[in-house]
Amino acid sequence: MNWFLKGLKKGIKTEKFPKTNPIDIAPWSTELNGSGNVNCPTKAIDNGSWNSERCIYCRRCYPLYSPTGNIDIFKVNKKNNIFRRSFYVYPIDIGTCGGCNLELKLISSPQYDMTRFGIFFTNTPRHADALIIMGVMTEGMKEPLLNAYEAMPEPKLIIALGVCAISGGILGTGSQIEPDVIIPGCPPNPYTILKALIEAKGDKE
Repeated sequence: MNWFLKGLKKGIKTEKFPKTNPIDIAPWSTELNGSGNVNCPTKAIDNGSWNSERCIYCRRCYPLYSPTGNIDIFKVNKKNNIFRRSFYVYPIDIGTCGGCNLELKLISSPQYDMTRFGIFFTNTPRHADALIIMGVMTEGMKEPLLNAYEAMPEPKLIIALGVCAISGGILGTGSQIEPDVIIPGCPPNPYTILKALIEAKGDKE
């Protein structure tokens, strides 16, 4: 039986995550643990301590540091229960390599299905509850980013997706807008993104 017929027979199966553990996760997008000093290009490891907000997962620290599989490396500093029924997010690329864009898009696929949690993409910041910022801050995107932020209605959340938007990664500086939600990774995996958005909207798993 070829792959096409196998797919028809199996059908579309959406994971039960976050009620169950992730089925297949990329280890080098999760928490790192270890000890020792390494020559980290982004200073993500300093004095034996790992900073997820600076890590680009270049693996120069391996084998002194290795992934644990823990996806809970995000921070939700602000949430709003008003978004529990529906949560519209507007992604904006201010200078990415494309990695964060691809991982973010995956959460809308049948495997993860963000819509079962009431999470949706919107094509305009005027209809957005949250602004998802991706990439390093580039000169040409400073004004469009500010315009998108100002066009959003209140209340609103700002989400920094990926280490470039958070700290600039290895290339430059992060977003100049203070984020309410921080999702580290280079790029973050879909499980981490989805779980962070669920928590940010004030929902229960």
